[in-house]
Amino acid sequence: MSHSTPPHRPPAGSTVSAAGGDGDTARLASLGYTQELRRSLNILGNIAMGFAVVSPVVALYAVSMIGTMIAGPAWIWALPVVLAGQCLVVNVYSELTSQWPLAGGPYQWGRRLIGPRFGWLSGWVWQFAVMFGNTTVAYLAAPWVFALIGVTPSPGAMVAVSMAIVLLCALVNAYGINLLKWFVSAGIAGEAIASVLVGLSLLLFFRKHPFSLFTHTFGAEALSGGSVPLALLTVLAVAGWAFIGFDACVSTAEETKDAGRQVPRAMWWALLSVGAVVILNAVAVALSYPHTATAVAGKDVDPVTTAVVTSFGSWSDKPFVLVVLVSFLACAMASQGGAARGLYSLARDDVFPFSRQVRKVNTQQAPIGGLIASTLVSGAALLLGLNATAIGSLIAFGTAATFVPFFLVTAAALSARLRGTWVPGGHIRQGRKGTVLNVTAVAWTGFEVTNVAWPRAVLAPPGAPWYQIWAAPLGVAVVLGAGTVYLMARRPQDRIPARAETDAAGAAAAPSTVPATEPQP
Repeated sequence: MSHSTPPHRPPAGSTVSAAGGDGDTARLASLGYTQELRRSLNILGNIAMGFAVVSPVVALYAVSMIGTMIAGPAWIWALPVVLAGQCLVVNVYSELTSQWPLAGGPYQWGRRLIGPRFGWLSGWVWQFAVMFGNTTVAYLAAPWVFALIGVTPSPGAMVAVSMAIVLLCALVNAYGINLLKWFVSAGIAGEAIASVLVGLSLLLFFRKHPFSLFTHTFGAEALSGGSVPLALLTVLAVAGWAFIGFDACVSTAEETKDAGRQVPRAMWWALLSVGAVVILNAVAVALSYPHTATAVAGKDVDPVTTAVVTSFGSWSDKPFVLVVLVSFLACAMASQGGAARGLYSLARDDVFPFSRQVRKVNTQQAPIGGLIASTLVSGAALLLGLNATAIGSLIAFGTAATFVPFFLVTAAALSARLRGTWVPGGHIRQGRKGTVLNVTAVAWTGFEVTNVAWPRAVLAPPGAPWYQIWAAPLGVAVVLGAGTVYLMARRPQDRIPARAETDAAGAAAAPSTVPATEPQP
């Protein structure tokens, strides 16, 4: 394991002026790091990163068909429930990133709230969840390439195109944050406009069913042993996929101007705007779909496209496919960029394998080492696409693993609050209200981790082997186990730089200069 030169730290008791320009650099220095990435994003650029990864189109395609098969049109009610739960998570993340606006949030926050071991393991789990999430997005984007050209793909062709998507995203990321921002912003602009226009048009002009449709299941609960409550629990797990990825705003915190103020705002804008668009389109598609019973029976593998083409006519097929493909590409680019920055955050503290190489930044001030490493891991995992069972297991694991860091971060924040070792010191300081919301966030994420990871045959293909049904808990156990073994064998926590007695914890609390303190756990 390589040992990099310790980053510059300012003298204890120093203060940091209002963020922005040199203030951002000074604040980052007070947190223990030099400014290596290009800080050029404004709040809109940061929102774009979060919006692209959450992505209303990707979210809708990820959950609509499965949700309808499991609970019928009534599955729609899971969306606002999950959105409210994720708002609790964003509330905690906002307090943390306001105080510590650093790339690699779960790692950076965990080590400050609880300690080096906990922080390292949180970062390890989060990192693999994101990298395998990139694999999933690239694999799910590939069919739209073939749909655009009208070709039925073989498993090998699917993997090849997925690999090409990963490499394309890596190339864009390698040219720096400005090019990435341009591609992502262009993608989400088209996606947002198309999503809102299509959703409103379906709802206003092509509605075929009354709103009472959402009180019916059409017998879909039969897949859950005839139990409606069990069916609704399952769709809560499925709907969780629709509202993840807002933490991509945190990944680019060190490239965002006035990050302590703007990143929390960006997370809220990204999550709530995507949530509104997803719910609008889910409702519109269900009400405009011609034969609900067909979708509930699973006879239509793409009810969203069916609703659109049936309503607007056959001419809309290719343009709609193009919008979906662009949405997936924007999601993949932003997500891959987040994974690279998370690896960079770990490697610059010399706590990740091959840190000397992974922490490298290129002339475009992009984390090229982390980008290459994340591309290799995500690309290698795509080989599982040659086997439908294997790729299905990976997708199941990725969904569960994404919620584990949410739980770990919110639990760490609550533990530190209750022990009195952390009092929020950034712009966002909620006092007792923050503690109550933090308790609720821990309850929500703990429930959702259990619910998502629960082995269910209904979420696996018919006749799937036992290990695919158990893929989520098994995958999480493997990643946690591997991380624990590495932790004990290589002791990366011993190389984490000791925290300064003071940092920029409170730097963003007011426009003026403020003393920055960080409580010791």
